[in-house]
Order: sequence, then structure tokens, then C-alpha cells
Amino acid sequence: MITINDISARIAGRLLIDHASVSLPSGTKAGLVGRNGAGKSTLFKIITGDLTPETGSISIPKNARMGQVAQEAPGTEDSLLSIVLAADKERAALLAESETATNPERISEIQMRLVDIDAHSAEARAATILAGLGFDADAQLRPASSFSGGWRMRVALAAVLFSEPDLLLLDEPTNYLDLEGTMWLEDYVRRYPHTVIIISHDRDLLNTAVNSIVHLDQKKLTFYRGGYDQFERQKAEADELQTKAKAKNEAARKHLQSFVDRFKAKASKAKQAQSRVKALERMGTVASVIEDHVQPITFPEPEKQPASPIVAINGGTVGYEPGKPILKNIDLRIDNDDRIALLGANGNGKSTFAKFISGRLKAESGDIKLAPNLKIGFFAQHQLDDLIPNDTPVDHVRRLMPGAPEAKVRARVAQMGLATEKMATAAKDLSGGEKARLLMGLAAFHSPNLLILDEPTNHLDIDSRRALIAALNDYEGAVILISHDRHLIEATVDRLWLVNNGTVTSFEGDMEEYRGLIVSSGKKKEEKPRTELVADQASKADQRKQAAERRAQLAPMKKKINEIEALTKKLEKQIQALDAELADPVLYEKFPAKAAEKAKLRGETASKLADAEEQWLELSTEYDEAMAE
Repeated sequence: MITINDISARIAGRLLIDHASVSLPSGTKAGLVGRNGAGKSTLFKIITGDLTPETGSISIPKNARMGQVAQEAPGTEDSLLSIVLAADKERAALLAESETATNPERISEIQMRLVDIDAHSAEARAATILAGLGFDADAQLRPASSFSGGWRMRVALAAVLFSEPDLLLLDEPTNYLDLEGTMWLEDYVRRYPHTVIIISHDRDLLNTAVNSIVHLDQKKLTFYRGGYDQFERQKAEADELQTKAKAKNEAARKHLQSFVDRFKAKASKAKQAQSRVKALERMGTVASVIEDHVQPITFPEPEKQPASPIVAINGGTVGYEPGKPILKNIDLRIDNDDRIALLGANGNGKSTFAKFISGRLKAESGDIKLAPNLKIGFFAQHQLDDLIPNDTPVDHVRRLMPGAPEAKVRARVAQMGLATEKMATAAKDLSGGEKARLLMGLAAFHSPNLLILDEPTNHLDIDSRRALIAALNDYEGAVILISHDRHLIEATVDRLWLVNNGTVTSFEGDMEEYRGLIVSSGKKKEEKPRTELVADQASKADQRKQAAERRAQLAPMKKKINEIEALTKKLEKQIQALDAELADPVLYEKFPAKAAEKAKLRGETASKLADAEEQWLELSTEYDEAMAE
């Protein structure tokens, strides 16, 4: 049992956690969720003892071993396998002692303990973990210094998993994993024999790997049983009950207060009035449900969509050095309404293919044809470093809009999902999520026909990822997506391409099938007959084709829905402006005729708004039903 009792903590004078408490039973797999900046990582520091809380305490079983991923990725000349094996300090110490021990009794104790901790299968277990995180047998024997920082962080993760602590703390572990590594980790955490607390914004991980959610919100901790989907339902139900309770409480208080106000001056009613005052004090108030607003993300629509195919590749070969191709024999086409996710382990060439499509890499051989006037928007996670540190989002956008009025520049920044107070903030002081929103907005600034997103979610919380899903589904151009977020892929794409064995091919299965391939770990599943498997794949391909055809057929309706949305916003602004004018008493005193005219115009505008909203509702319902067929 881990008990967090009445803790409070502040960072740089800002109170993040305020007298919060929660208990986790032994063996719990808990997802710690909350908005970016809420204090999740601060809570981890309190649990590990790196930070002392202002109030309260944390109770952890005596002698419980605690483990988390090291801040510094190993960069030594030691092999990956030896680094992971060294993470089990007891095993390493016993093996070292066994080399020098001479006392027969001590030698016996050492050997017995090595048997108890299963030390002799350690290499096989370490190799299995490294393989699950993307390192083949040859890579496991290479020195850590030969890998990039992202890959070395995987080694740090492998080391803490191998040490198998009693309390495992994981802070955004999927940020340096690909989709395949993320799927493997989901399965590993789900089967982990001890307690796990994991900070993550990956919805699938929080649905698959954990059995409870701890929500850090409004400086308090709340425990929910089940995965993230169950948490969302329970939270919504609790919020609804609280809202109803508040309304009931306010009505009761109003009734009592009215009695007090009417009779407190009457001697004959003084006692009753005083008793009502005491009743009011005892009753207290019910807190309002505080809803944090998440700024939407908007991608500008292509001005003119070229005819399909917008990209056609025949025998394409591409690489970074002449004669050393990364990908070859590519024969594919991209249509103007395609939604494609690239699958495949990191290092197989997904980003290389994205750069090839975007024109950042030239073909060594073969042919790639782009539609005339094709505009491509490209977002890559590493480009966050390309933002000018001391320039604000407004500065970045103003360069792309020379001569435009300040109001228009700020309006474009707002479309990227950056709040007003962030527009004048230097890029270096923005959060990772805010930088990602800015960079996505800059990538899509010129209304591309094809949008390529390479790991867009690393710094986005769950609600911002939901906003990204909505933005991609509203966007009418083609999309190529590289992401380790399975939920994002399933919610936005209808075609899967596999980057593997030096080429790119269409994957005819679905994400569940792909997950089965990744986490099977050599376990032989019952295979369907070949004919049945081919029929299944053909059926799924037909389904995706039909979905694309439906979207194309319904494009005019979708456009009409967007036009009505724009009209309703315009009408709402007109009504707000008229209401402001009609609220001025001077208008009625000095210009009664004008006041009557404004009132009439307000009524006509409200009628137009009601008609537009009704039309929008009808079309949206029809569109959703058609897409669901």
C-alpha cells in the first residue's frame, strides 16, 4: 500500500498540490493524469524523496525498491546488454563477490541467493526487454556511445524495467519510443508483477496497461478504478452530479436567505430568522465544476485541391549517401483525400520517406511526380529547435504576413490554438505543447494540399491530442501521419503503409492486427487459412476504399456545414455588437428612431441565426449518419 496523505507542494512560489491525499493498493497499475503544468512530475519528485512537501507525508512499505528512468541517458563504451544487466545491483554485487569469496559457507549463500533472484536467466531477460524496445541481437552488443540520445533513453528504460523495482515510476516513457515500442511497453506494464505509476498522455496506453487512474486536478488527487475511458465517464457523471447539487444548494440557500431578509427586523420572527442564519452556515456551499478550456487547433483549408494522384512514385529509391539507399523499389500513389499512417520501427525509414515526399530528399533513381502547384506542409518534432528563441509567436507569424494589420496577424496565431497571453511570450518560454502548436501552425500556414506530421503529439496532453484529432478530421487535404499514438492513428487515418525491409508497402490489416504482430514476441498464434486471411485483408482494403469514396462524395456537404459554421459565428458577433449598442440608455433618449431600427435588426439577425443553427444541425446529423454507414 502506498499512501499519500495531505501533501502540499509549490514550485517557484506557485502552489501545485494543496492538501491532497490518495491511497494505492499493492500491485496497482495507476495512470497519473492531469493538464500539463498541473504538478504530476512534482508529485513524482515527492514520492522519490527528491522534493520535500510543505505539508503531509508519503508512506511506502519498508525496504520497497523504487525505480525510475535515469535523467541522463547512458553514453559509455559499455554494451547495451551489460548496461542493462548492471541495473540489477544485487546480482552484480553477488557475482563480483563470488569471484573473490573463499569462505565455503559464504559461497553457498551467494549461490543460493543467485538462484533465488533467477540470476542465471538474467541475460535472456535483459535481451528480451531490449528486443522489445527495438534493439536486435547485434545492436545489444554495441557500445551505448554509438547510439543517439533518443535510443540511449530506451536503454535507460530497459535498465529500470530489468531491475524490476517494487514501485516503478514512469514519466512519459513513450516520448522516446516509436509505435512498436509503445505497443510492447503497454503489454509489459500490464503484466508487470509489482506497483506501477505512469504519467502519460497516450490514451491507448492508459486504457491497455493500467487498472486505475489518479487525476491531479485543481491541486487535488482523485482515485478512479479502470482505464482512461472509464475515468472520463466517471468524471463526467461526477461533474454532472456536482452541478446539480450546486443548483439545488443555491436554491435552498436562496429560500432560507429570503426568509432571513424578510423577518430579521421583526421581533416576533427574530428567533426563526436566527435559526435560518445558523442553518445557512451549516449548509455551506457546493463548489462549481471548473472546466479548463482547451484552445482548438485549426488547419487552413487548401485553396484549390489538385486532381488525384497528387503524388505518384514509380521505382523510387532514396537515401542520404549515393549508392547507400535507405528505401528502394517504392511504387505508390497518394490521392487528394488520402489519410495515411506510416508504420514501422524507428530506423526503418519513416522520416526518410516523409522527407522524400516533401521534397527535402531527392530520388536517387526512379520517378516521383507531384501534381502541379501542390503545396506540402511538413511538421517534424526536431524542428521545435528551429523556432527563434527570443521571438514571440506573433513575431514568427508576422514574417509570413508582411504588411498585414496586427489584428490579422494575431488572428492567425489564435487559429494555431495559442491563448492571447501566450502571443507575446518568447518561444523559449513557451511549453513544449505550445511550441508544437506554433510549429504545426507555421507548417500549415500556406494552406497545403498535403500535410505531413512526424510525431506531432510528444508534448501535447490528452485534451490537446483530442483537439488535433478534430483538426485533422476537419481538414480537407491529404494527410501523412507518423505517430506512436495509436488512438490518434485510428481516429484520423484510413490507410496504413508499412516501412520495412528497405521499402514502403501497403499494410492490408488494421491496427489491432499490427499490434498482434508486435507484442506476440515469437508466440505462435493460431493462423487462419491463407484463403480466409486474403479475404479478410481484401475486405479491410475495400472498407478503407469505401470510406475514402464516402468522404469524397460528402465533401460538398462538409463544405456547406463549414460555411454555415462561419455564418453562425458572424451572426453571433453581429448580435453581440447590437446588444452592446441597445444596452446604452443614451441611444433611446437621443435617437429613438435609431434604437427602434437597431432593435428590429437585432430580431432579424437572431431569426437568421436560429435558421442557420437549425440547418447546421440537420446537415451535421445527415453527414455523421452517412459517414457511419
